[in-house]
Amino acid sequence: MKRQRGGDGMATMEAVVQIGERLRQLREERALRQEDLAELAGVGKNTVNRLEKNHTEPHMTTVRKLAEALGVDPRELVR
Repeated sequence: MKRQRGGDGMATMEAVVQIGERLRQLREERALRQEDLAELAGVGKNTVNRLEKNHTEPHMTTVRKLAEALGVDPRELVR
């Protein structure tokens, strides 16, 4: 969670979705390279790389594409 200031000056909590560790674990269990997973999911290799390093938050459409390519339910990535 990261803290942000709302328009009224009050601190609010915003959920941060980080799937990097789980994404890498599932990819490696399937003996896939980042390039392989990216191609299977129809996303860029840089996207997979940034997600695995938790440098960016994924869009839910990306989570669904990656989950489908890995043969898991999307909830497996965001748990």
